[in-house]
Amino acid sequence: MNKCVFLDRDGVLNQEIGTYVYQPENLVIPEDVPQAIQRLKKAGYLLVVVTNQAGIAKGLYTRQEVLQCHQIIQQACGGVLDALYYCPYHPAYDSESLCRKPGSLMLEKATARFGIDLSVSWMIGDRQRDMEAAQRLQVKTVFIRASEEESPPGVWYTANRLSEAADFILSH
Repeated sequence: MNKCVFLDRDGVLNQEIGTYVYQPENLVIPEDVPQAIQRLKKAGYLLVVVTNQAGIAKGLYTRQEVLQCHQIIQQACGGVLDALYYCPYHPAYDSESLCRKPGSLMLEKATARFGIDLSVSWMIGDRQRDMEAAQRLQVKTVFIRASEEESPPGVWYTANRLSEAADFILSH
């Protein structure tokens, strides 16, 4: 069984810009992200991105644009991300889906594919729905706080940046 860090994308791996990030010129990866990812990988964690991409269902951008952004993130992180899952659905535009966080299907698919031991795994996200998806599977959670907002209920740790979240995970 493998240990894993599940990662939300926008607000964790790249800067949250207040709207959908699907164009490479709007994809800003904070300078601490690649090093934090490399440290988690070196410690033996699988690294799996799980992201809602409802802009696809809304017709704002395409799957190809999402994959292009994922390729840029993967390159910036040295190619060590093990998988990048995205949910293109939104209930108001096409259909309900268990893959859309707070549903946990993306995490469950990765767990089955990679033989992940959820009891030694973590989720890093910046929204309550990220925390809820992880908590459904009893995965420990680190919340990336965008401002002075309160952490959602049941969060293990609150960090301001991915590097701080990685420090916490690596110390436990």
